[in-house]
Amino acid sequence: MARCTAPINGHRTASGRANCPVCGRGGIQTYSFYPTYSPLYSSTANYSKSSSGGRQDKKRARWSPSGSTVLYSPAEIRTLTPVRENVVKRSELPDLRDVFLCHAWDDRKGAAKKLYDILESKGVTVWFSEKDVPLGSSLLREIDKGLAKSRIGIVLVTPSFLERIKGEGVADKELSALLARDLLVPIVHNTTFEDLREVSPLLGSRNGLSTIEESMEDVAAKIVELVTIETDE
Repeated sequence: MARCTAPINGHRTASGRANCPVCGRGGIQTYSFYPTYSPLYSSTANYSKSSSGGRQDKKRARWSPSGSTVLYSPAEIRTLTPVRENVVKRSELPDLRDVFLCHAWDDRKGAAKKLYDILESKGVTVWFSEKDVPLGSSLLREIDKGLAKSRIGIVLVTPSFLERIKGEGVADKELSALLARDLLVPIVHNTTFEDLREVSPLLGSRNGLSTIEESMEDVAAKIVELVTIETDE
């Protein structure tokens, strides 16, 4: 009587099963005490890797305070590191606000006000264009002036903001100078960096923060860490 060769040869491969007189092509396929490995093992391993991979890719920034739970992607750290260095350099300058918040006029009572309120509630001083920028002023000119009186600038990029810079026109020379100073952080909200690049390739070329996968509160927490100077730094 033919016997299964699994204890000897194993059925971990197709050839092992084919050579078995019981489980091979000419035998009875159902007679086997040693089941072969199923794809479940590898798929489980892949699931474990993919389910935790996103979080493993993120880490705390070097400027994060002890005990912080705020995590940054590698792209965010690359973008924010030179801005952080300028925050430290400008921390000794007197009478500067922490952040200059630039936004579209249509967002003044919506997303921009929400971001402003969150930052102010965390102790961050904000140059808010709703309060500090005259209506009808040149967008880029006011960004430049606001940055001169603040440690960094954040630009809240929304669909309304994109429409505004389309109409006003973005001067590449002016914008290039602002970005070269590493003081400007774009925050995209209800839009994407791809949409921003279509309107302003220069501003869109600079990575920043986004509310696509994070809440406004999470994004604000990163700004708070970015401008907060520890006493031992």
